[in-house]
Amino acid sequence: ERGVGETLACGTGACAAAVASARSNFADRKVVVHLPGGDLEVDWQEDGYVYLTGPVVEIYQGMVLEEWLLQQYEED
Repeated sequence: ERGVGETLACGTGACAAAVASARSNFADRKVVVHLPGGDLEVDWQEDGYVYLTGPVVEIYQGMVLEEWLLQQYEED
C-alpha cells in the first residue's frame, strides 16, 4: 500500500487477481484468496459485480489530536 508499506491484506488486489485468474481460465469465478491477514472470498458474478467477503480484525487503535491535524494543514 502506498505510503504504509506492505499490509496483511489488500481487498482490491485480491479482487483484481481473482478476476484476472478467472478471465484467463486459471480459476473459477468464485475463489478463496489466501493472504497473510486471512482468507478472502471473492465472487465475480455474471453481471460483472465483484463481491468480497472476509474477516475484520482490529489491529490498531489510536487517537489524532485536533491541534496536530490543524498544524498539518497549515504546513501545506
